[in-house]
Amino acid sequence: METHFILMRHARTEWNQQRRIQGQTDTPLALEGIDMARNWGASPELRDIDLILTSDMLRARQTSELVNERLDVPVLEDARLREQHWGDWTGLYVADLRAMRDTVRALENQGYGFRPPNGEDRQQVFDRAAEALHDAAKAHAGKRILVTTHNGVLRVLAYKLLGMDFIPDEKRPISKDYRLHHLVCADGELAVRQLNLEF
Repeated sequence: METHFILMRHARTEWNQQRRIQGQTDTPLALEGIDMARNWGASPELRDIDLILTSDMLRARQTSELVNERLDVPVLEDARLREQHWGDWTGLYVADLRAMRDTVRALENQGYGFRPPNGEDRQQVFDRAAEALHDAAKAHAGKRILVTTHNGVLRVLAYKLLGMDFIPDEKRPISKDYRLHHLVCADGELAVRQLNLEF
């Protein structure tokens, strides 16, 4: 039996607007993000959702609550869907990382081993997120589940499930920040059905 997951990134926060690394800092949605999430609830792609599975971080929970004003389905939280822990780089600006280009590039060339200082690596993010989806597929077999999570989680799932190395020279499988991504779990295996769906 197939369980379908429609994944999306939380709506925009002030730190997103400022291009700051949030990691597991518990930031709320910006006013712009609140409007975004409310509009997403009307998407035809979300019409047949049976339940919402969300990261337990505030920005993801708020997004789920606002989308659910239209959907009116059960909402479950799972801490395994949190953003990657960025360790010492949490709170830095994208411009700060660009100023450390050589250091960042060397770490990015490690693919799933990319780990900010005192943070977690991408393989750890994949392992916990995939475990969360597998558990949800067992508990809600055959359902259509909206997953509200984070950019790092979406990216690592896409790269890994497509058999990619997650290194800088690869073409990015997720083309824009705010799109829907369709995964399927069947016979205990996760697979990509379609990425970059419009809301």
